Amino acid sequence: MQRILEPEVMDSAEEAVEYDAMDFTEVNTAFAKRAIELASTSAIVLDAGTGTARIPILICQQRPQWHITGIDMAKSMLEIGRKNVDNAGLQQQIKLELADAKGLPYRDEQFDMVISNSLIHHLPEPLPFLQEIKRVMNRDGAILLRDLIRPESAEIINNLVESIGEEYDEHQKNLFRDSLYAAFTLDEVKALIQQAGLPDVNVYQSSDRHWTAEKYCSIKLSLSSPSNEL
Repeated sequence: MQRILEPEVMDSAEEAVEYDAMDFTEVNTAFAKRAIELASTSAIVLDAGTGTARIPILICQQRPQWHITGIDMAKSMLEIGRKNVDNAGLQQQIKLELADAKGLPYRDEQFDMVISNSLIHHLPEPLPFLQEIKRVMNRDGAILLRDLIRPESAEIINNLVESIGEEYDEHQKNLFRDSLYAAFTLDEVKALIQQAGLPDVNVYQSSDRHWTAEKYCSIKLSLSSPSNEL
């Protein structure tokens, strides 16, 4: 099934408020937990596509020595994100900036870790973003990318959409459906990672609807790394 693009930027005030009100607690908590496992107790981190900053907040509440720069191209998302950061009292750890992930305004090897949740399916062509990750991440750095997998058929997509629960209205279900159509397959993600020249990255299916690409900080050892290394 061919990929169908959706808008790269969600930047109306209404969309931002609706997005922030959706309950992604379980997914965001799992992502934050995995990010913490991949890097050391002190890190300078870039979160690309931070949205309303829910994930940086979850991370910094557990890692007081981490400093996270969250970027997004949606001003409305960042406005809500700054309020969320202020309410959490994490202004000293989290900085939010308007920036394009495909052309980052940061120096080479500036970050110890790059994370991104649910950004790549928004990008018409993700390769420039992945190449920028390689440039701004230091050579010992960690990576955590996660996003939706594009299913093989419209029938599977419809079944997934119907499975998300009655707490989501029709508009929210349609957003999810559009995201599934815009997502990449696991093989496509693996090919993009290889094209970008990102070394030692594990790419694997992490749920019935998600893929994950990750790399441990090379100075941090762990026994829980998935075995299917790319």
